[in-house]
Amino acid sequence: MSSQISRNSDNTITVSVTFSPGRSMLETEELLQAALNEAGALATGECLKDFDSDGGTIVIAGKKLTVKGGGKMPKKYQTPYGETTIDRFVYQSSAGGAVYCPLEANARIVRTATPLLAKQVSFKYGICDSSEVVADFAQHGRTLSRSYVREISADVASIRSEKQDVWNFEIPSAAPGDQIKTIAVGVDGTSALFAEDGWRQVMVGTIALYNQDSDRVDTIYIANAPESGKATFFKKMEHELERVRERYPDARYVGIADGAHDGWNWLQQHTSWQILDFWHASEYINSVAPAFERSPGKQKAWIEDACHRLKHDYGAALAILEELRQVRETSALTKAIKDNVDKTITYLENQFERMNYPVYKAMGFPIGSGVTEAACKCIAKERLCGSGMRWSQNGSEQVLSLRTLIKSTNRWNSFWQKISQHGFSKITRRPRPLSNKK
Repeated sequence: MSSQISRNSDNTITVSVTFSPGRSMLETEELLQAALNEAGALATGECLKDFDSDGGTIVIAGKKLTVKGGGKMPKKYQTPYGETTIDRFVYQSSAGGAVYCPLEANARIVRTATPLLAKQVSFKYGICDSSEVVADFAQHGRTLSRSYVREISADVASIRSEKQDVWNFEIPSAAPGDQIKTIAVGVDGTSALFAEDGWRQVMVGTIALYNQDSDRVDTIYIANAPESGKATFFKKMEHELERVRERYPDARYVGIADGAHDGWNWLQQHTSWQILDFWHASEYINSVAPAFERSPGKQKAWIEDACHRLKHDYGAALAILEELRQVRETSALTKAIKDNVDKTITYLENQFERMNYPVYKAMGFPIGSGVTEAACKCIAKERLCGSGMRWSQNGSEQVLSLRTLIKSTNRWNSFWQKISQHGFSKITRRPRPLSNKK
């Protein structure tokens, strides 16, 4: 098995691969894959040379830099196909200090990974834990360590953080002939286990776009690791919402949530209508059915009637509230049932202004927070709450940063296009301990 490479006069590159087929088709394919990986690493190394400097003096941030050591120095780089060693120039000022490698800056090397490998690794790490990422690459004949997977993914997440307020992504648009009529904004929290603090709340937000037929067109996802006061999370939400408003100034902005006090405070500032999630209201109604009916069958019928009225009849929320107040005063209820009635009365009184569901439906608004609750699962729970997982603050934020890019339409590829076009600041941080993190 061998690979050869040559540059042609028109600057194209020819790679030739020789390998011996195996005794079975599977063995043959595995040998071919290994040969192609060898050729890919060789070709990638050749292409990397095009991004090096000519060895002359350069100026970076006002400082004159010259080649360190008087010539090229070898370094190993990791590619999707395998490792390749390149001789390249490294620069430093006459006073010493930090070194600069033009090849790495120009080729957008992330630590020692080529851009495509960094993209592949961080995407997979955003989807599954490091052990599964390592196993997946092994299926393609590529050996990586768990620590390397985590380090590259952390570096990619740090680029995302560095460019958070600089790189704006395209706002989703409706299909031809459609119009974005409603923007539904949701915020919610879910819990994950942290190494130092136990179970803590991870915040997740959604900005969902609906067309004139009340069909959801697309969703932007936002998330943030646990913090005191949620200021960073709400700042992220505001940044996204500001750009959506610029794109759709005439849309109707609706806040949908399940009743958490701090969520409503923020939603009231940024949306014109606030809607209590219908299914949370329904859960409270379910809990008080025994106050009206004894048999399970009649309780079910009462629940269905009450929920139908709440959704379709104008003034139903007030009517149900009055029915609860009356049954509370006139019926002999057990303590457990009475407690449920009291809780439901308090809940409906606090949320009354957000329960005008017939009006919301007539206006074409969504009345459920299912999009945001689903986001809590697909953005946070599915990745942060695997068996045995405990997280650091930084580790969880890195994963959430990757997942929101991956799950929001077109943002992952757009992010990498921006890296390719604009580059990023040199990553100099050392890997942090990742205790029990997956």
